Amino acid sequence: MRNRPSLLVLLAAAVVGLSGCGFTPLYASSGVSSNLSTIQVVAPEGRAGYLIRGHIEDALGRNLNATPTYRMALQLGEARYPRGVRIDNVATRYEYVLTAAYTLTSVASGQTAKTGSVRVELTYDSADQPYASISAQQDAQDRAAMEAARRIQLELAVWFANGGKS
Repeated sequence: MRNRPSLLVLLAAAVVGLSGCGFTPLYASSGVSSNLSTIQVVAPEGRAGYLIRGHIEDALGRNLNATPTYRMALQLGEARYPRGVRIDNVATRYEYVLTAAYTLTSVASGQTAKTGSVRVELTYDSADQPYASISAQQDAQDRAAMEAARRIQLELAVWFANGGKS
């Protein structure tokens, strides 16, 4: 068997090769991680608010020991649409849509630093058993909150990497 270069060596070579053409990893920009970890998330009451707040704090790497420099206020919109209706007019699938609008405010100045909105659409099966249907709906809500948190985290990381400019 031949000697194969390790994955680490290949990755290092790729990074060196890409750095010559101006490529910089997003989190290599100074201030991105430190700014993300000091954002305090304020979400609306309810299950969706609880889920998205938890997912955003995880995605941002929230440092609970640090004093928040930014406060993010969230507004959520949820909708559920029946899809795949059977002959007896009962839906076999649902489309769940979660819209999360956010406002990032500087704690020190009280000025709005950034606003944005993300929209997540996904579908889930509807079972004939009531508890299975509730479980599927809750799972869809959790998956949508996780995806919305990921998109918000990416938007903010790019914003911080660009020096806080849109």
